[in-house]
Amino acid sequence: MLSTNGEYPSLEITEAILPVASGLAEAEDTLTGTNVATLTKFYGRYEDYMEMYAPAQTVAEYLNGHASWFSRCAEPMKVQPLGENGYALIIGKFGSFGYEVEPKVGLELLPPESGIYRIRTIPVPDYHPPGYDVDYRASLQLSESAGEVTRVEWELDLEVHLHFPRFIQRLPKSLIQSTGDRLLNQIVRQVSRRLTRKVQEDFHQSLRLPFPASFKKKK
Repeated sequence: MLSTNGEYPSLEITEAILPVASGLAEAEDTLTGTNVATLTKFYGRYEDYMEMYAPAQTVAEYLNGHASWFSRCAEPMKVQPLGENGYALIIGKFGSFGYEVEPKVGLELLPPESGIYRIRTIPVPDYHPPGYDVDYRASLQLSESAGEVTRVEWELDLEVHLHFPRFIQRLPKSLIQSTGDRLLNQIVRQVSRRLTRKVQEDFHQSLRLPFPASFKKKK
C-alpha cells in the first residue's frame, strides 16, 4: 500500500534456488543435473492511514464486526469465508510480457491485542498457488484526535515469491526486476486505494454518519 507521501518505497529483490514445489515449472540445473525451480523474491514495506469521523470505540466495534462488511467492501474481488476470522481472496489478473498471474491468498483478521489489529496470510484449503507464494503481514492501530476523528494507521510487510516462465527467465535480470516491481506495486496500489475508500464509505453509511468532503479528496 502507499506511503503517506504518495510515493512507493524501494523494493528489495533477491534470487533463490529452491527445490521444485507443487505447481511450479521445472528448470534444469546444468551443474548438477537435478531439477530445481528458480524463485525471485520481492519485498515491500508500506504504510498509510484512513480517517473515520467517529470516536475510536465506535471504529473498533465496526472493525471487530468484519464478517458483516469485509466481503462487501472487498468487491470486485471474489471473497470466500475461511472459518471465523479468515477469507480467501482472488485479487485479479496482473501481467506483463504475455505472463499473467491471478493471485489468490488467504488472510486472517486477528482480534485486537493491546489495541493493535493484525492481518496475516493463512493457507487456502485444497489450493496450491501456481508459481507464486505470498506472505502478508499487516498491523492496524487506532488514534483518536480532537473533534472525534479517528485515524486508522496501518503498516504492511509484503513478501512475494515468483517463479517466472522460462521465456521470461531468459530476459535481462534488470528487466525481470522492473517487471516484478511494477506488478507488486500495481497490485498493492489498486487493492489498497479501492479497499480503503470502500471501507470509509461503508463505515459512515452504515452508521449514518457524515462523510466529510476533506476525506473524499484523499486518493
